[in-house]
Amino acid sequence: MTTHDHMKLTASELGILFESYTNDALATCMLSYFVEHVEDPEIKACVEYGLELSKKHIDIDKNIFREEDLPTPAAFSEQDVNTSAPRLYSDELILHYVQNLGIMGLNTYSMALPNTTRKSLREHFTHCLQSSAELFNRTTDLSIQKGIYVRPPTIPYPQQIDFAQKRHFLAGWMGEQRPLTSIEISLLFMNLYRNALGGALLTGFAQVAQSKKVQNYMTRGAEISKHHNAVFVKFLSESNIPAPATGNFTVMTTTDPIFSDKLLMYHTSFLESAGIVFYGQSIGGSARKDLSAAYSRLMVETGEYSLDGANIMIDNGWFEKPPSAPDRRELTKG
Repeated sequence: MTTHDHMKLTASELGILFESYTNDALATCMLSYFVEHVEDPEIKACVEYGLELSKKHIDIDKNIFREEDLPTPAAFSEQDVNTSAPRLYSDELILHYVQNLGIMGLNTYSMALPNTTRKSLREHFTHCLQSSAELFNRTTDLSIQKGIYVRPPTIPYPQQIDFAQKRHFLAGWMGEQRPLTSIEISLLFMNLYRNALGGALLTGFAQVAQSKKVQNYMTRGAEISKHHNAVFVKFLSESNIPAPATGNFTVMTTTDPIFSDKLLMYHTSFLESAGIVFYGQSIGGSARKDLSAAYSRLMVETGEYSLDGANIMIDNGWFEKPPSAPDRRELTKG
């Protein structure tokens, strides 16, 4: 008799496991390099904790693949990173990177959990969600303690409950525009912060990429991040909201190969996918039409950039397909 917990994995579970394993393999490479170069002992402890979590997740995923007689994704290994290469990023950037791993984990596993049927997997992803929250809290507490936390803008407290009285609340195409809501400010700030961090990462990736095509692709991505941030700063300044400093994300001058071009391209693809998701969420949280239109335009630009990156990965044999439905037309060609 087949128990509910031992039914075949669903397509959702296969996709989630593939993505989870690949992302943790990527994180393991990045954090293994960072832990060799970070100087601050407290930041190093956060990096080590993140590395420990990624390795645990990989071991659990491997056991599931083995039990289900599934191929383990190729993903990444120690061959994709040179941990003894010179230092590329400052301690502050590394701390923010690990903090954002926690944020990404919270987003990934909160979406994975409701799409998982098997009890053992739900327990696993619940633990992953909890550990991602712990990673985020540890790194956030430390960045506040060290005075490098990037704090969102503040506005005066409201004095009373208020309701929109005019349809102008939704306007924004032409004429006088209403001030931004606290939700819209929050979304603009988070997109500004993430793009600043992503732009710094891509600047470093461009320096250490081995292929000229990959190098140019990373440089282009860093420029796109600057362009998008200029849009966010403009919206904030129009409502007299000063754009917050987005951190001292220092990139060193080394050009020695550190990460494989395959890893660099996948990491950039991951950033693009996350950016598109965040822009979609921002559209949903922005009532002003000009904000929604701007996010839609930036999402299209990010999508086009992502497509160009996918083509580079396919051309070089780096694009690993997730588990997919069989091609019935190909099977019936005879």
